[in-house]
Amino acid sequence: MTLVPRRYVFLLIPGYSQLGFACALEALSLANTHPSGQTYYTWLVLSADGAPVPAYNGITTVVDGPLSELHHDDTLVVCAGEHAGAGSTKPVLNWLRRETRRGIDFGALSSGAYTLALAGLLAGKRVVTHWQYRDALCELLPDVTIEKGLFAIDGRVFTAAGGAASMDMMLARIRDEYGQDLATWVADQMVYTHPRQKEHAQRMSAGGPAEARNPKLALALQAMANNLEDPLRPDEIADLVGLSTRQLERLFAKYMAVSPKRHYLSLRLEKARGLLRQTSMTVTDICVACGFQSLSHFSKCYRSNFGLSPGQEMRGSHLLWTS
Repeated sequence: MTLVPRRYVFLLIPGYSQLGFACALEALSLANTHPSGQTYYTWLVLSADGAPVPAYNGITTVVDGPLSELHHDDTLVVCAGEHAGAGSTKPVLNWLRRETRRGIDFGALSSGAYTLALAGLLAGKRVVTHWQYRDALCELLPDVTIEKGLFAIDGRVFTAAGGAASMDMMLARIRDEYGQDLATWVADQMVYTHPRQKEHAQRMSAGGPAEARNPKLALALQAMANNLEDPLRPDEIADLVGLSTRQLERLFAKYMAVSPKRHYLSLRLEKARGLLRQTSMTVTDICVACGFQSLSHFSKCYRSNFGLSPGQEMRGSHLLWTS
């Protein structure tokens, strides 16, 4: 029996992640080499105007054509990266709104979720994006639930963090569309024996092995990460994890080689840098969002940590998030 192949349509936004796109496309391509001889998938690669599209690493991909009318049974994937906002032009957003009204499955890799959100297609949905863009999207898109896993599927909407997570998501889709046997065969061809589940953490190295070895340290780090806008005092964190303030300091000195106060400040400054680079928020708003009580203190800490002021960071940023 000959199957009717499923068609995936990839929209490349300039600055997209080539790794994420390649992982997704390769999974579909390898499915077609299965010993059954069936063609399970076809695909189409588009750009806004049909011109080749540069990835963030400078390599340019030739596409099949410009924005065009899709089939009612197509699956659409928006691939983006550093310049998602700049590439989310009015023609692109209008095309996304029109084509998704056909009832097709649609999704995004990496910051492609931002493009879908700008088109008004993610309201009330659970989505993921690359950890580097998560803070910015949380600030910009309050009506969207942004999770921390590798990928998310919410009805006909699917999103992946990009990178190798695109492979995990596509293997899950192959399993849902054609069964576990084909998905396992494709995973073996990719030398990817144990695909990760969607809830798997994006950054296993964020706390490092020290966090895994000490549950109280893990709790303290989580408390800090969850309270960047309204920072907790050291004694409050210590109480939360059942330690004295001095015991907490010793714990951080042993496993992190830094004081709790310094580590907490670093987390807030990293969030601030992401917002400065990836959003059009004002320096004042970012100051507040990262728990600083005054602009002067924020600027002093930022310059001390990164060697330039928040304003200089914002002006020099090459990550354009406003269309």
